[in-house]
Amino acid sequence: MLLSKRKLRIETERLTLRPPIHADFRPWSALRAHSKDYLTPWEPGWAEDHLSRKAFTNRVYWAQRSIANGSAMPLFLIRRADEVLVGAITLDNIRRGPAQAGTLGYWTGQMFARKGYMREAIEAVVHYAFTRQDLSRIEAACLPENAASRGLLEKSGFKYEGVAQSYLQIDGRWRTHVLYASLRHDRRGRTDAR
Repeated sequence: MLLSKRKLRIETERLTLRPPIHADFRPWSALRAHSKDYLTPWEPGWAEDHLSRKAFTNRVYWAQRSIANGSAMPLFLIRRADEVLVGAITLDNIRRGPAQAGTLGYWTGQMFARKGYMREAIEAVVHYAFTRQDLSRIEAACLPENAASRGLLEKSGFKYEGVAQSYLQIDGRWRTHVLYASLRHDRRGRTDAR
C-alpha cells in the first residue's frame, strides 16, 4: 500500500505521530545528545556524524521514500500539549504478499522514559498497521537484559516467541535478542518469557 497520496499522521491521547521533517533537526539532535548514555547500550553504534545536519537530512529523505514506497513508517512522537519531541517509532521492513508483516523499533529520550508515551505510540502504530495497512504480524526484538523494553512489549500485547542468536550489532558486537510478536488475529494464550 502506497502512503504517498495522503499524509501519514496518527493521533493518540497525548501524541501526534508523524514523519520527521527538516525543522525537527535541532530538537532531535538535542534529545539524542542529551540521552546518549541512556540510549547507546541498547542501539546499534552511532556513526561519527550521527548527530549532524547532513545525517538528519538523509534520515528525512529516507523516511519520505520509505513511506512513499510502503517499505517503512518512520514516525516522530510529538507531545501535543507543547509540540515537544519525545522519541521515535519505526515500523520497518514491511513485507507484503504472504507475509504481511513488519518489524517495530523505537526509542524515547531519557527524560520521557517510563511515562507511558511509548506504550501509547506502540499501540497506535500496531492498530494502524492492522487496520489501515492490512498487516497480519508485527515483530519486535530487544536485548534479553532490557527489562524495560521487554515489559513495554508485553504490556502492549506482544508475546514472547524465542531467541535470535547474533541478531544485531550493539556497541560493536553481535548480540543475541529476544523476539516478540503481535498478531492481528492472535489466538495464542499468554506466553511467558521467564
